[in-house]
Amino acid sequence: MSHRFSVAPMMDRTDRHCRYFHRLLTKRSFLYTEMLHANAVLKGDTEKLLNHHTDEHPLVLQLGGSDPSALAEASSISKKFGYSEVNLNVGCPSSKVQKGRFGAVLMKEPKLVAKCISQMKEATTLPVTVKCRIGVDDMDQNIHLDNFINEVSSAGCNTFIIHARKAWLKGLSPKDNREIPPLNYERVYKLKNTFPDLKFIINGGIKSLHESSIHLQHVDGVMIGREAYENPLLLAEVDSVIFSDKKVSTCRSDILKSLIPYIGDELERGTKISHITRHLMGLFRGFDGAKNMRKYLISLNNAINPIENFEFLLKEETI
Repeated sequence: MSHRFSVAPMMDRTDRHCRYFHRLLTKRSFLYTEMLHANAVLKGDTEKLLNHHTDEHPLVLQLGGSDPSALAEASSISKKFGYSEVNLNVGCPSSKVQKGRFGAVLMKEPKLVAKCISQMKEATTLPVTVKCRIGVDDMDQNIHLDNFINEVSSAGCNTFIIHARKAWLKGLSPKDNREIPPLNYERVYKLKNTFPDLKFIINGGIKSLHESSIHLQHVDGVMIGREAYENPLLLAEVDSVIFSDKKVSTCRSDILKSLIPYIGDELERGTKISHITRHLMGLFRGFDGAKNMRKYLISLNNAINPIENFEFLLKEETI
């Protein structure tokens, strides 16, 4: 398994249907679940939350939380569901997450994060990784970030996914925190120089595979989020450009055709087709008839036989 390229965990985006779709486009990329709080895994509908299609692998479960014992138990359960890795979210800046004392606010408590990592690693043989920012609020991007990495790596974490922006916990929404704080890629490069034995994956504002290739000259991996979701054809180039592997078809009709068996199975299970097709909208970005195609996909919600109507879409020669 390689962290050379990953699709970022995104709330209300990277559910199992999205991941299955993305896996059709790239066989080599790491995929991530949405962040799941450890308590939800332990006390909620665990089967529903953690079940996934075997074709999604390699697949990482991202957990949120700050209770070491709960995170450890959730990590133990994740292996039973076949995940490849467990990732602890120490980067989400939302006010709801802050109130729950997890996400980015934990960067202020490196000893607690280290304790979480230590107990998670004791509970599972899976790799345990951390996704964080370069800092929060007035944290010093040099001293405090190095201290955080040193403390957490000493607990057994050797892979860090770094969103190359600070998070401002007051005054900025999660959306603003993805866009307003300035990007500082050089700071992530510096981490790799300071801790050469650790793996660093860079994240934040990366729009293309060309940019990714430049970053890979300095760090161990690249993670792309919104751009991969909004322009999924980018993922069809990953295996050939990043991994020098066989190129996946970028033909929209081929991609949609390969989804048909999955859609059929899901409809039989009672899944609404909109739960799948909502992730396909970006496939038509830059396409001349994109607006009509998206309207058509939405209209499948009310179709008597949605799978037949979906197959009709493939007869459009222009896609």
